[in-house]
Amino acid sequence: MAQIKITQVRSVIGRPEKHRRIIEALGIRHNQTSVIHNDTPQIRGMTFKVRHLVTVEEVK
Repeated sequence: MAQIKITQVRSVIGRPEKHRRIIEALGIRHNQTSVIHNDTPQIRGMTFKVRHLVTVEEVK
């Protein structure tokens, strides 16, 4: 299964609670941190909701 690397590039300070919870659910703890997840529709949906706070890259 393909994997994606998700990196937080903007802070969650001043963002809605829903966005903070999505970032936390993705496993991102601090700004400029990266996590690797399997490319599933659930993960893609979460990244779509916070697309202004993260960058997504494919991992080979």
